[in-house]
Amino acid sequence: MANETARKLVGRHKRLSFMKTEGNTYTRMSEFTSLSEAKESKEYSRQYVDEPTERSDVVGYATGVSYEFDRHTDTPVHARLAEISDDEIVGTEAQVEIVTVDLFETKQDGTCMARKRVYSVIPDSSGDGTDALIYSGTLKAAGEIIKGSAASTDKWKTCEFTEDSSGGLTE
Repeated sequence: MANETARKLVGRHKRLSFMKTEGNTYTRMSEFTSLSEAKESKEYSRQYVDEPTERSDVVGYATGVSYEFDRHTDTPVHARLAEISDDEIVGTEAQVEIVTVDLFETKQDGTCMARKRVYSVIPDSSGDGTDALIYSGTLKAAGEIIKGSAASTDKWKTCEFTEDSSGGLTE
């Protein structure tokens, strides 16, 4: 019993997201009131004539991250998402690169587990509420997950992402 590690509940604040804003800088996505991922898995279901139950396999995903934020000035992440929404930007110009960092998954070298992916910004609304200018929408996956690690030298205001040497693609 002495060697057992105590289980700990992971707080939501231990999973941070960062958007590529300038060069190779990933800036923390702060002042978001919602950043919730839905996997929307695609299934292949069938029942064989010699079996009493149906079988299902996951054959793909249509991952989306619902977002909502209170618009703040001098915030590059808010500025980029607001620009895409306000100017009705389309196509690849409406894509962003996001790194998600699990602060609770620390590697031996002191970095944290991270995943990078390109998302298409699908704006939903802006201006909702009377207390703050609120933007909402969905970030829809527009590429594969790239696994890696993240490190920060400024208390996680920004981060650097390093891709795993294995290429990092999920199967």
